[in-house]
Amino acid sequence: MARLLLDTHLVLWWIGDHPRLPKAAIGLIRDPDNEVHVSQVSLWELAIKSSLGRLDADLARLEQCIPAQGFRWLPIRNQHLLAVAELETSPLHHDPFDRLLVAQSRCEPLRLLTSDRQLAAYGPTVTVL
Repeated sequence: MARLLLDTHLVLWWIGDHPRLPKAAIGLIRDPDNEVHVSQVSLWELAIKSSLGRLDADLARLEQCIPAQGFRWLPIRNQHLLAVAELETSPLHHDPFDRLLVAQSRCEPLRLLTSDRQLAAYGPTVTVL
């Protein structure tokens, strides 16, 4: 059994049945032996993007859709926030949402699935698909 954490874009691609969703991600998410988590960080990120007009999404529907998909919400804990301070810095990646997802993946531990190649530098808890 693998414990997975989906990056925000993978959540949107899964919900929207988007063609950019990697086949490897589909296989991992559909595997009944895997436990799939979606962080509250992703909902926060989407809410901010929505409020800025950069995203048109029904966030209330998304919030309900996560458990309906069989996914588990991962709350943001103080331990996760403190772990962000321990992360290596990268001149290429300063996104606070992604950094918090990486911190969560290390603390829990969970395997963060992403298509963002820059996140691979954060090590073994990150899987780029």
